[in-house]
Amino acid sequence: MTSTLRTCLLASTMLVAGIAAPAHAQQQSAPASESQAESTSEIVVTGSRIVRADLELASPVTVIGQQELEFRQPGTADDILRTLPGVRPSIGAGVNNGSDGSSTVDLRGIGAQRTLVLLDGRRQVPYGLDGLTDTNNIPLALLQRIEVLTGGASSTYGADAVAGVVNFITRRDFSGLDASASYRVSERGDSQRFKADLVVGGNFSEGRGNVVLSVGYTKADPLLHLDRPISAVPISSTNGQFLGATAAQVTIFASPANSALGIGPSTLGAVVNPTTGLLQPATAADTYNTNIGTYFQTPLDRINAYSAAHYEINDNIEFYGTAQFTRNQIATQLASSGTFGNTYQLSLNNPYLPSGIRNQLCSARSISAANCAAAAAVQGGPGTPGYIEVPVIAQRRFTEYGPRLNVFESQMFQVQGGFRGEIVSGLNYDISAQYGETTQNQTRGNWGSFSKVQQALRAYNTPTGVRCVDTNNNCVPLNLFGPNGSITQQQLAFIDLDAIINRKVTQTVVTGSVSGDLFASPLATNKIAFAVGGEYRKLTAASQPDGPSQIQGEVLGTGARTPPDVGRYSVKEVFGELIAPLIEDKPFFYKLTVEAGIRYSDYTTTGGSTTWKAGGTWEPYQGFKFRGSYQVAVRSPNIQELYQSPVQGLGNLTVDPCQGAVSGGLAQLCIATGAPANTIGSIPAPTSGQINNTTSGNRELDVERAKTWTLGGVFTPAAVKGFSLTFDYFNIRVRDAITQPAQSDILNGCYSSSLNPGFANNAFCALIGRNPLTGSLNGAGETPGVILSYSNLGVIETAGIELGVNQSIRLSDLGINDGGTITASFNGTRLSYYHFQATPNAINRNCTGYYSAGGCTNPRAKYRWNGRLTYGRELFDISLLWTHISQVSLEPFLATRLPGDVPQPGGPNPSTILERFRSIPTFDYFDLSARVSPTKVFDLTLTVNNLFDKKPPLVGAGVGGTAFNSGNTFPTIYDPIGRSFTIGARLKF
Repeated sequence: MTSTLRTCLLASTMLVAGIAAPAHAQQQSAPASESQAESTSEIVVTGSRIVRADLELASPVTVIGQQELEFRQPGTADDILRTLPGVRPSIGAGVNNGSDGSSTVDLRGIGAQRTLVLLDGRRQVPYGLDGLTDTNNIPLALLQRIEVLTGGASSTYGADAVAGVVNFITRRDFSGLDASASYRVSERGDSQRFKADLVVGGNFSEGRGNVVLSVGYTKADPLLHLDRPISAVPISSTNGQFLGATAAQVTIFASPANSALGIGPSTLGAVVNPTTGLLQPATAADTYNTNIGTYFQTPLDRINAYSAAHYEINDNIEFYGTAQFTRNQIATQLASSGTFGNTYQLSLNNPYLPSGIRNQLCSARSISAANCAAAAAVQGGPGTPGYIEVPVIAQRRFTEYGPRLNVFESQMFQVQGGFRGEIVSGLNYDISAQYGETTQNQTRGNWGSFSKVQQALRAYNTPTGVRCVDTNNNCVPLNLFGPNGSITQQQLAFIDLDAIINRKVTQTVVTGSVSGDLFASPLATNKIAFAVGGEYRKLTAASQPDGPSQIQGEVLGTGARTPPDVGRYSVKEVFGELIAPLIEDKPFFYKLTVEAGIRYSDYTTTGGSTTWKAGGTWEPYQGFKFRGSYQVAVRSPNIQELYQSPVQGLGNLTVDPCQGAVSGGLAQLCIATGAPANTIGSIPAPTSGQINNTTSGNRELDVERAKTWTLGGVFTPAAVKGFSLTFDYFNIRVRDAITQPAQSDILNGCYSSSLNPGFANNAFCALIGRNPLTGSLNGAGETPGVILSYSNLGVIETAGIELGVNQSIRLSDLGINDGGTITASFNGTRLSYYHFQATPNAINRNCTGYYSAGGCTNPRAKYRWNGRLTYGRELFDISLLWTHISQVSLEPFLATRLPGDVPQPGGPNPSTILERFRSIPTFDYFDLSARVSPTKVFDLTLTVNNLFDKKPPLVGAGVGGTAFNSGNTFPTIYDPIGRSFTIGARLKF
């Protein structure tokens, strides 16, 4: 923790406690044993700013209560959220290649940027330039419940609540001490996680105030790909073969073509024959095992502190405040660095270049034998008579380096203070201000420098040994052509480069509202309730990489520069909300209530826009309620979508349309998109199943508009004790969506004979840039790959049904007098459809029940549910959780533009994927929890996750996006750890 943040945290905590706790604060009225007393002075209802105890809304809300949290014993909020049926797993511990160190949530699968995360109804300062909240910052120990509101809440909270809200609600008026600790370990002895939390709080001033402080520490060890058989080696999704070896050797792609080396066409390049010393065609066994050193589950080291206080200054004024600090350290690891697909100038007098290979390179470049021999003997560099160098892609993994490290250390703090109270009877006010900062330091270790590799390759023999042409920085010549282990520590030390990227996000929010009651309808008793108010938000975000990171391709393994980015915006908003009980206690109208809300927002980036909602509930008889809502949401682009500079990343692709033998119009398109003509027939397959993608922001973006509606019911018949049933249909349509085209849309739009029957050099082809040496889609800065830019041309549509059932039965009601209770609960989602169309010319992709590398990425199961069965007594509970994920398949090659339209080629062609990797069967997981309370102040809980040790599905390394298709499976959805045990202890006074 930096001294500045430590000072800010201490100051803010003292401010909260000092204002709320006058000199007589030690006089507590609540007994010490009362560890959790809930106050009715503050009522948090997710989806509304109206403060009233009887408030019921038309939008569906899923509640994860404290008992569920205790049974699951999660290490982070993501451990709970990603298993919920209405949530699509997003970035979290299961993402290694593609993680930014955060953990985010994606309701309904329409994008994490359309889900708003709140703590006690308040915004959290975002993690990065994309405006998303890192759920690793949530203080789990202090949580009372989690409420997930789906169907949209933009009119209540703001534009980014298109899909809904995840609201973490803390325990209020906590008095006492609550200490807990848990330890998890897999059956195989790995994936350890330790978590400890302490919560202390107390009331003062005869119950007029309360102060609570929560501190916690979490440490989770990583799970390596090599620790599980399924992920020990990358497996080709196209042929099922092992993609790599543990040793490293150079793989050469010559220019103008490998065929000129005399080895024939080879899409994997050429390797050294140890017997002849000559190059020969490479096979899959000659490629590197890219799963060495990489993570299935990333490690976490977290310290968090949260304090809250409130104090009733008088009957009409209450001060409240919070202070929060979290330090997270997340690490990711990638396979050893190397030269990758970069083009280097190789001098023919390189002291480590075998003579046989030198002669082959000279032949390929039409350099005479005499000149080749003379060049080999030159003692000097460029400008020396007889000196010759040739461009070569010489791929060599620096296994001597160890894995590439990515360490993300973030520090977040946020303070908030406000006043609330009653203006007159039935009229309340609430005004508050908050400020938060997130700073992030990303350190890349063991990556290496492109320019220093090039400097070290320009070397020659001298009578006293080898030396670099350019001796600056104590250059050490690099032996790129030796066997595994031949690169010395001195050579590595010279090319070493540890790059650093700093990011900072700040958020200021000022909110004020007035709520209260108006009058009662002539046919109702309860009064019409309203809330009106305004909000000001200012968000700034900046990313500042070090000098080497800003140079195109300088940091090996990144493929491109990391530019400095900065952006800011502010928004002024006014909002209003109305909930009107129209009819109560009348025939067929036990309750009829309507609600409405509106918000006008004025962004400095996109100007003014209006969001509104309308809905209602009808309860013809007590216990039988129908509900529905309709919302129009308008979301403005975030800083990343607006201001991100062009930057290269990696996407998954198993088969390049231009690789191998191509001819005719397709061959001409390959040339038109950047492949040299002499590479046709020998263009290599994507390296490690990945290609370059170039993304960038768009400052001309406008708002996107969404319409969401829900229709359902809640049934709690009095005749059936302890029973409740909810069902809701949801429908979301986002137009003018801020999206990027799918990679496969561009590739198919250019190269597919069905979409482009004349093989015209069309607009899709203009978004493809190939390696100017090999014609591949891999390489450093000179290879943009597939260009993916943001636009307002997208359309997203999804719909489905949610069902929730709960039944609690006291065994005494069945004549069994053991004091026990049986509780059964079920929460499930049926996805009716999910459609995504990036541009009007792109495929309207149907991802319902599918996964793919190019468009649908990780699976979207049609059916997902959680079911829990619990037997509980006063001092003992045992509970079984059932998690179901229905069968999913590879996205079909034929996708429809709209239901009923003529099929059009769309997704990846399944014929390129092995049949056994084209589908994943239904998966069912069972978790068992048991809790015992030997005394009233002490609990012991044992949780067995993945009770039957179900293995994740094997689908290979090329059927999903780079971030989610990891270790030959999808670890954010299917458990890679296996059976694990968590033991937890809790002491409370």
